[in-house]
Amino acid sequence: MSNAESDTDGNLIWLTSPYSNGAGGECVECAFTNGGALVRDSKNARGNVVFVQGPVWQTFIRSLKTQQP
Repeated sequence: MSNAESDTDGNLIWLTSPYSNGAGGECVECAFTNGGALVRDSKNARGNVVFVQGPVWQTFIRSLKTQQP
């Protein structure tokens, strides 16, 4: 496991998409590490966390950016 980015108190910095409306929809939060990204359900912050390796995460993000609405 790699080190995750954290705030001054040592807590992970979890980010939510600006497209998330906060109304309890199908949203995830991400925290970045030196080896990839951690992903969790925004409605269940104490639930399971998925680790995605850096190259896989980068491919995923690139594919999202190239999709047409």
